[in-house]
Amino acid sequence: PPELSILNSCSPSQLQGLCSFLQLSTCPEPFLVRFCSWLLALTPDLSYTSAAILAEQLFLRRVLSLTQPPSRHLMAALTAFCSKYSHPFCHVLVAAVLQEPGEGAEQTKLMCELVEECLEPRSVQLVLSQVLEVPLSEKLLPVLQAVLGRQEVLPPELLDLLVLTLCQQAPAFATSLNYAKLVMAVLTAYQSQVS
Repeated sequence: PPELSILNSCSPSQLQGLCSFLQLSTCPEPFLVRFCSWLLALTPDLSYTSAAILAEQLFLRRVLSLTQPPSRHLMAALTAFCSKYSHPFCHVLVAAVLQEPGEGAEQTKLMCELVEECLEPRSVQLVLSQVLEVPLSEKLLPVLQAVLGRQEVLPPELLDLLVLTLCQQAPAFATSLNYAKLVMAVLTAYQSQVS
């Protein structure tokens, strides 16, 4: 709809007010899919800040409250949004999921799925750097595994940080099968760079 062009002329506070007025954080999921498809067609593209605000308003509450796998509507909306705005999405959503205490099994599965199927390479590297900024836990090992499964070429400094983190954390994961798989994946994928 032509009215959506207003999203490009709003200040951040106006955009948050508009999202609140439209109740985007609680809108029905089928509408969420339609709204995200409209966002993809919007020209010019949203600014980074506007995309980050929309990622927070549209998805943050929904993702953090998941207790079962996301519906196909939510997954379709996430996939659509990530196809164009994956960097601001990662900054907002992945950071929030990583800060959440507890197991967060559904959130972890969702992050793995997005890494494996939706995010562009630069955003996969961003997810890796975000994971390495927080204390490693059993919950995060599958996310690292998903990043490695993409077989992206990692910048040397990021690969060094990954290897250093795995080495430092080894005693804490002495009995972890997931940790062992992760180390094997690193050694297999980056054997020429890991001494």
